Amino acid sequence: MSFSFDAKNELCRLPVQKLCCARAEAYGILLYCNTFSASEVRIVTENPNFAARLPKLFHRAFSIRFDRQPEPGAPGKMVFQITERRKLERITDMLGYDLRQNLVLHINFALLEEECCKASFLRGVFFAGGSITDPMKRYHLELTTSHQQASRELDVLLRESGYPPKSVSRNGSFVTYFKQSDQIEDFLTLIGAPVAAMNVMTAKMEKDLRNSVNRRLNCDSANLDKAVLAAQEQLEAIRRLRASGQMETLPEKLKATAALREAHPELSLSELAETFDPPVTKSCLSHRLRKIMQLAE
Repeated sequence: MSFSFDAKNELCRLPVQKLCCARAEAYGILLYCNTFSASEVRIVTENPNFAARLPKLFHRAFSIRFDRQPEPGAPGKMVFQITERRKLERITDMLGYDLRQNLVLHINFALLEEECCKASFLRGVFFAGGSITDPMKRYHLELTTSHQQASRELDVLLRESGYPPKSVSRNGSFVTYFKQSDQIEDFLTLIGAPVAAMNVMTAKMEKDLRNSVNRRLNCDSANLDKAVLAAQEQLEAIRRLRASGQMETLPEKLKATAALREAHPELSLSELAETFDPPVTKSCLSHRLRKIMQLAE
């Protein structure tokens, strides 16, 4: 199952209780569903849990039943439809629209004055027009509708709620989206999906940890490469000193340093410093090796 499917299943477990919240959730679904016009309501879903929730939600919100709905447990796409004029008038009247006028869908903010109703409305929007990418791949949550004015006003509602989104027009649809993991976590928590929000947070932590390990490994690898290159340059300088006969004229400390470097070409400076008897500091050893390389030049 997709991450979106799992998140919506979590939301479906929320009870349909308060009338105002049920109406707000149904309102969000209508503005973001397949069709909401003066002649038809049409909601299509493949999620059986959402399909089971819809009849209860609309009966609670508007005291109506769908004119057409699938049998429980029906496979594939399930269609919920209302075409009866009386029912459409009841829905639009309760939402503050007038079927006798041109039905330009916008958000009636008077229905969303309470915080619980705002959250329910956004939950309905996500049910009908929302999708979210698996956070292990990337962070992306979007809400898509065919109603431009509703999309613009959703942007305003989200900003007022502290969740500033981005917007884009795509193939005749209007998309509101988030690409920041913390915004997606907050949005999912707000609409009632804390488990999905926690999964986004966990995915981010796992990716951050993996990136941190990779950076550490890359850093260690780079340091190792530098250490190997430095050791090769030191050995080359020692060979030149021996070839020119200068090695015998060096102070005993530099002779001992050259001999230990030749005996342990694979050791880092810290490890090589500990082989001296008594051990010397890394700074002291580095100074001696620089002196050897200067003399070889």
